[in-house]
Amino acid sequence: MSTATSNNPDLGIAAKPFPFLNLQAQFAGIRQEVMEAVEQVLSTQQLILGPEVAAFEAEVASKLGCEFAISCASGTDALLLALMALEIGQGDEVITTPFTFVATAGSIARLGARPVFVDIDAETFNIDPEKIEAAITSRTKAIMPVHLFGLSAEMDPILSLARSRNIPVIEDSAQSIGARYHGAQSGTLGEMGCLSFFPSKNLGGAGDGGMILAKDAQVAGRLKKLRVHGSTRKYEYELVGINSRLDSLQAAILRVKLRHLDEWTEARRQNAQRYRELFRHFDISEVKVPVEPEGHFHVYNQFVIGTQQRDALREHLRQGGIPTETYYPSPLHLQQAFADLGYNAGDFPNAEAASLEVLALPICPELKPEQQEVVVQSISDFYRGQR
Repeated sequence: MSTATSNNPDLGIAAKPFPFLNLQAQFAGIRQEVMEAVEQVLSTQQLILGPEVAAFEAEVASKLGCEFAISCASGTDALLLALMALEIGQGDEVITTPFTFVATAGSIARLGARPVFVDIDAETFNIDPEKIEAAITSRTKAIMPVHLFGLSAEMDPILSLARSRNIPVIEDSAQSIGARYHGAQSGTLGEMGCLSFFPSKNLGGAGDGGMILAKDAQVAGRLKKLRVHGSTRKYEYELVGINSRLDSLQAAILRVKLRHLDEWTEARRQNAQRYRELFRHFDISEVKVPVEPEGHFHVYNQFVIGTQQRDALREHLRQGGIPTETYYPSPLHLQQAFADLGYNAGDFPNAEAASLEVLALPICPELKPEQQEVVVQSISDFYRGQR
């Protein structure tokens, strides 16, 4: 890869403001396919569940190598339904990470169960397997690791511990479709895996959508009932469920996008590698770049760097027209919504440090090399001014 410097005249074009996530450019490349798929659904007027949803579920199951794929209305609902399928409720505990999107712990709390937080590994931002055993009690009903930013958690020790205690594992794979752990697809390792099709995800719809991956036929059957008010026959209810069905229009759009997912994933990985080369070229030692441990296949839903001067750097980049995002500015144990859990500042130092240091750079497949060069050049300029 040829690495640009500040003397490159081509960088003037890339220095113009550009989006953090360029969904318009993505749509432009698949517009005809999407419009044909949407028109087909509208012509049939089969708008809820139906053949498009069934086909999408079958295609995802085949691609990821799982037995059952049950779609629902959102990634949040996928987590909720997975917990409901295990009959988790009042007084139960579910072990998870405080450094994640609120839906992870929120789905647990919504059922009256208690999220039990465990600190993260400082390098991967994922739950630290070595800290899980100490959090297990007689009330522990599940472990919910999160594969954050597109990198799988360290699953072997988690699964070994869980199986030795007969505790089911629900993978929060909302950000990691296509990620692999020693050859196995993210979301297929535990009893269930939960996907999100929110537009910003690597496989994103034109709105909300989600899916639960399952191994057990009985669990899959229960999930299918729960997503339609606990029913398999009209006006007959076996369980108290919820309304969480995937729209046929979303399924049709996602089927089109699924055909492009491998191509987009490779583009994200190439962009990540280019960032690494640029950071080395500019010798920016103050920034920690994402890791990809041996045996892992990272899909880079986000490219998250770490820096002790996060807020100042972000403002510097903003002034230069460079978009960034902060995932996440406060760990969940310090959020007001979970104050009743009784956690305090200092309880999870790695999560708390990460919340002050992480900064996500643009990484979408449509990102141009010259735009990446502008990003890293600007970061280099910031630190050169600090030295």
